[in-house]
Amino acid sequence: MEYIQKIKSPVGIFTVSSDGKNITGLWMEGQKYFARTLEKEICEKELPIFADVKKWLDIYFSGKEPDFMPPVVFKGSPFQQSVWNNLLGIPYGKTTTYGEIAKKIELNNDGKKTSARAVGGAVGHNPISILAPCHRVIGKNGSLTGYAGGMDIKKKLLQLEGILKR
Repeated sequence: MEYIQKIKSPVGIFTVSSDGKNITGLWMEGQKYFARTLEKEICEKELPIFADVKKWLDIYFSGKEPDFMPPVVFKGSPFQQSVWNNLLGIPYGKTTTYGEIAKKIELNNDGKKTSARAVGGAVGHNPISILAPCHRVIGKNGSLTGYAGGMDIKKKLLQLEGILKR
């Protein structure tokens, strides 16, 4: 059983899911792959972990870097989980590329080749948006690339963090 709650934000309404202890999903309404990893059996319920996510989002949308991280658990293939865990290491106000993430995965996988394209596919299916900051991943030439929440939202998030000029 998973638990869900809706949270309002400056970029829309989020649905957050939890196993009761960890965050298992955070999706913007209307985003691509919305609730794709959500279990069939769900219950809308207030949990302390949801209050933590709301606090984290409030700090984030006030333009500050949150000084804590709610615990997260990714549901996906081992490769996807590797990519998504790499997202957690992208510092606030910084960006990385799909290729840089691929290189990190190669280093942790005995040099087994990993393509930037495969990383891009996993990034696009990130089930815990914003907390696992897939919006901070850009193309190798610095270009903004796709975002499941939409390019307008990606730009707003990067502007909020001071990465893009308004």
